Amino acid sequence: VQLQASGGGLVRPRGSLRLSCTASGSTFSISQMGWYRQTPGHQRELVAVTTSGGHPNYADSVNGRFILSSDNDDNTVHLIMNGLKFEDTAVYYCIAHDFRLGADYWGRGTQVTVSS
Repeated sequence: VQLQASGGGLVRPRGSLRLSCTASGSTFSISQMGWYRQTPGHQRELVAVTTSGGHPNYADSVNGRFILSSDNDDNTVHLIMNGLKFEDTAVYYCIAHDFRLGADYWGRGTQVTVSS
């Protein structure tokens, strides 16, 4: 499985950005996709991930500001980030979980910088 991420960049506080991630290859057993983020000196943390119940799971810090949408036909997820804050600055990583193999696949990180 390969993950191709796009989006990110520099945005002012309270601005918006969209990240997209598309999975390709052996995707038939991909059950979840989403995003994590990481800042220097910290562990990678969950941002948002799809669930089997249909409602994405969001980190408390982004709930109500970020929206994760998925297009199962294209194996793509979009993370719409609204009301961005300085503390949202991080490298964002796309993740895909293969339920059959019990494996996680990671995309290359994409930088999101919130700065005035």
